[in-house]
Amino acid sequence: MNATDVRPWYREPWPWILAAGPFIVVIAAFYTAWLAIKSNDGLVTDDYYRKGLSANQTIARSEQASKMGLVAGVRITSDAMSVRLQASDKGFAMPPTLVVTISHPTRAGLDQSRVLSRSGDAFVGEVRLPAAGHWLVLLEDERKTWRLMGNVILPANGETLIGGSSQLETPPAPADIRNAR
Repeated sequence: MNATDVRPWYREPWPWILAAGPFIVVIAAFYTAWLAIKSNDGLVTDDYYRKGLSANQTIARSEQASKMGLVAGVRITSDAMSVRLQASDKGFAMPPTLVVTISHPTRAGLDQSRVLSRSGDAFVGEVRLPAAGHWLVLLEDERKTWRLMGNVILPANGETLIGGSSQLETPPAPADIRNAR
């Protein structure tokens, strides 16, 4: 072997190939640190105390509905929703409108919030939901003094009861909800 045949180490490919692995790891560590500093994961809120108070108020509104003995019969068709509301508390005044929030546990893009107006003995309004699925239904009065929350699984045959352990009085004969508007 001649002295002219020996190349310097930095002209050989193997040291660079061996150094590439740790170099990539260092770059990835810097990128991960940058992501951690720049992004907000949203797990810890800045106003945790206010959120805690809000949760207590929400629980109090659910307890208020329970004290009044509120029960809702929810009927959802392809393009409409009907809610019959009943309370065992004789002092309960039926609200003129009902705020309904319909949410899907995994598909937030389909969540809806509607104000249902009173028509006869039920609150009715338009909703557009897929024909099948599991939905969380939140019912409140506009003043937010009480709330009922329950699950509706579509397609549903008839009414789904939300709240209270008692049953609703016998429902009126099934009618087309769209005609009740």
